[in-house]
Amino acid sequence: MRQKIDKIIEIVLVALMSILVIDVLWQVFSRYVLSAPSSFTDELAGFLLIWVGLLGSAYVAGKNEHLAIDLLLQKMKGMKKRRLQIIINSIVGLFALFVMVVGGVWLVYTRFYLGVNSAALALPLGYVYLVVPVSGLLIIYYSIDNSLNLNIED
Repeated sequence: MRQKIDKIIEIVLVALMSILVIDVLWQVFSRYVLSAPSSFTDELAGFLLIWVGLLGSAYVAGKNEHLAIDLLLQKMKGMKKRRLQIIINSIVGLFALFVMVVGGVWLVYTRFYLGVNSAALALPLGYVYLVVPVSGLLIIYYSIDNSLNLNIED
């Protein structure tokens, strides 16, 4: 199951990054070569960065490659190390639940309810912010899975 989720996120991230690169290249080309900058590319690039950043953070959390200060964790061994990793994963999961899932669902709901659309693309902003709770759910899944599958060699 985890490998399938990882693969789907990888494919989505590659697709989003590809679209982002094409979008920025088109913006540069239209501005400097055609002398007629495209009106939607700046907004689209911002939205794509939101999606890449949040989905990428969920993906990296699943790989345990996120930015961390793990000096204490490196010095521990055995059950103490396992317990600390479970505590860390629990804190990360709780943050994702309350801030990203609960807060993100509220953000998405209010954007749809208020009918807020983006200026250039006229895209409902609820779709843009939908990545917040989705990434939060992925981080929760990875936190639980990481805690259940800890491999302590020391």
